[in-house]
Amino acid sequence: MSYDRTAVVFVNLGSPKESTPKAVKQFLKEFLGDPRVIEVNPILWKIILNLIILPIRSPQSAKRYETIWTPEGSPLVVETEKLVGGMGQRLGKKFPGLFCTYAMRYGDPSIANVVRNLHLEKGFQKILLVPLNPQYSATTTGSVMDALCDVLKTMRSQPEIRMVRDFHNEDAYIEALAKSISDFWKKHSPLGEKGKLVLSFHGMPQSYVNKGDPYQDQTVVESDLIANRLNLKSDQWIRTYQSRFGKDVWLQPYTEPTLVELAKKGTERIDIVCPSFITDCLETHEEIEGEARKAFLDAGGKEFNYIPCLNAQDYWLDLFSDFLGKHLNGWEEQS
Repeated sequence: MSYDRTAVVFVNLGSPKESTPKAVKQFLKEFLGDPRVIEVNPILWKIILNLIILPIRSPQSAKRYETIWTPEGSPLVVETEKLVGGMGQRLGKKFPGLFCTYAMRYGDPSIANVVRNLHLEKGFQKILLVPLNPQYSATTTGSVMDALCDVLKTMRSQPEIRMVRDFHNEDAYIEALAKSISDFWKKHSPLGEKGKLVLSFHGMPQSYVNKGDPYQDQTVVESDLIANRLNLKSDQWIRTYQSRFGKDVWLQPYTEPTLVELAKKGTERIDIVCPSFITDCLETHEEIEGEARKAFLDAGGKEFNYIPCLNAQDYWLDLFSDFLGKHLNGWEEQS
């Protein structure tokens, strides 16, 4: 039995090719042009996006990307490649012949190009799609499914598809996050009476949740599981939402204003993690390590610790490969 015609495709959000205004503008145009991300009148939004948002936001975002860019390139891309390499080694041992690669929802390599290449050029008959979004949202995993369906509609021969919808409450993921946090405390120091753990999830407009998006419910479930795994009392942690865009009401409480309020009320130390992200990126490095840190310390806080994403940590990849094995079992080729 072999898996030599089976591929696993990990899908991350994507990144500009370079930290230049031109490259960032191209990326933002695709990202913010996705109707799953911005749910407004498409004709009106296209005008606003191209005439107002992109000319103003692209240079601003390029400066932000420049602060986190590495010699190897975008942190999100670098960490995604490390993750896929590590998962390929682990899954390859469990499922001989299995091939692992990645695609980006926005930018390159695109889902369309990767799926077409795997099936039409390389002959893979079965594809497991793994969005690197622990929580399901129409804005993320739903959009990945849209992109997949768009390319499948153009293919006369189509591969067999399986897809991981979410893993926000999977024991492997909760265990890995809890270990990441507890390992930090063992190495650094315990949280202490005047410290608080902040679980900062990516935000979204409240209206999306009101229409039925399950994202917020999944963040509540996940954060409770993490707190329980760490044996935290209710006053030792808080769940917040970051990355607000525009003037609409988004999920609350907002991360940065909450940090400022905590500092003013006497919280001296913040340890913060971002459970919406598997790999570190602009939102974790620049928004949390940079802007949120400054806001907390300027408001009177004394210590701010960002705990990195799981990225390609060995213990996480071991647990993740066991979890994905459940989706691959029984999919082998009969010899």
